[in-house]
This record gives sequence, structure tokens and C-alpha cells, in this order.
Amino acid sequence: MNVQQSTLQELPVDLDQNRLPHHVAVIMDGNGRWAKSKGLPRIMGHQRGVDVLKDLLRCCKDWGIKALTAYAFSTENWGRPKEEVEFLMTLFERVLRRELKEMMAENVKIRFVGNLTTLPQSLQNEIDRAMKDTQANLGIDFTVATNYGGRQEILQACKAIAADVHQGILHPDEINEDLFERHLYTNGLSHPDLLIRTSGEMRLSNFLLWQMAYAEIYVTDTLWPDFDRTQFHQALSAYQKRERRFGKVI
Repeated sequence: MNVQQSTLQELPVDLDQNRLPHHVAVIMDGNGRWAKSKGLPRIMGHQRGVDVLKDLLRCCKDWGIKALTAYAFSTENWGRPKEEVEFLMTLFERVLRRELKEMMAENVKIRFVGNLTTLPQSLQNEIDRAMKDTQANLGIDFTVATNYGGRQEILQACKAIAADVHQGILHPDEINEDLFERHLYTNGLSHPDLLIRTSGEMRLSNFLLWQMAYAEIYVTDTLWPDFDRTQFHQALSAYQKRERRFGKVI
């Protein structure tokens, strides 16, 4: 089941190249509901969702957006049915193995953020290989949040900093935002300018809580498997109509 790539190969003329978000984050919600609405098993929604994400990544590259982060699997997702979780782990591994050659050809740098140590070892191996093989690529930064939770990320950063203070390596007065960010999974990655959430849900769902402090949020009722370049165009158009003040008066 493949998504037909949109005809919007080039940046739409109504969008200002100079006002595009540098970094877009997506919460890909609605795969299961999409499958159910079509009388399909939930796993078919996830398979379709992978194809949509692949085209969105290519679209970002085509239109000049430098970074894309996708919320693939949260720490809470372990509570889903065992069969669905096992399928998702296998799907991640299969997609990585299948798409690595193409990511290299398209100059994609991929990184994974989250607690990766609890993932199946075979998936960890594929993740390590993909990150090492693509680390020198400069076309687009593609980050996949896997077994990721924003609260957990902040908590582990606090523990690491507290340990340094306890050992006398760090003085409390030296703690600032830059130091804190160096202890996050996303160290070295710019903050998202735009968060897109599909399926109409109005919440962050524990995603990039620190990093999303000043992101513009765009919510659409469209389910993720139906999110295409036309939908992305609409999200970018809405983004460019907003004034980003960062707490200041313009």
C-alpha cells in the first residue's frame, strides 16, 4: 500500500522561502483509526503511516526545510497490545534496513532520541548502523523519537546534573539552559519551530516538552495516513501567517 507522491514537487509559490520553519516536528496520530475506518487491521495503518512519513521527509528536503523530527514510539506506547508493539518494533527494523541505501543517496542524516537501551537488540543494531552510516550527511536532519518521553528526558538530565554536583564536578551556579540542554537526548539539535499534530488531538502527549517552549502548534483533523503535501502546504501557510514574538512586543 503505497502513498501516491503529490505533484507539489517544488515549494508552492504562495510560501515565502525565507519564512519557512527550520525545524518541523510531527505527532503522527490516527494510524489505528484510519485502518479501522477502512475495515483494516491496525498494523495496516502503521504501514501506511511509514510511507506518509517517507514522503514528508522528501518534501522537506525538496522545499528547503532543514530538519524533521517524528514521534514514532512513546514510553507510554508499551501499554498497547503486545502484538501491535511487536509489529512496530519489527516494522522499525525492517524500514531502517530497507531505506538506509536511499537515505544515503538523498543525503539524509538520521538520529534516534529516547531510551534506546530497552529496545530489541536487533533494532538497536540497525539504529546504530543507520546513525553511523549517515552521520556525515548534510542534506536534512531526520530525528526519530523512539521509546521517548519528555518528562523522562528532563528527569534523566536532572539526575545527571545532580550527580555532577554531588561529585564536585559542577557548581550549582554553573547550571544554565545551555548546560541543561547538553544533557538532553536532543543535544545539538535545534528546537522545533513548528509542531504538526494530526487527528485533531489537542495535546503534546509528553513530546519534546522542553524543546517545544516556543514552537508554533498546528492541529489538523486529518488522520496521519491521509496527511500529504497538500496538507503540509496548509500547515506551512498557517505558520507563515503567525507572528513569532518569543515573549517580546513587536
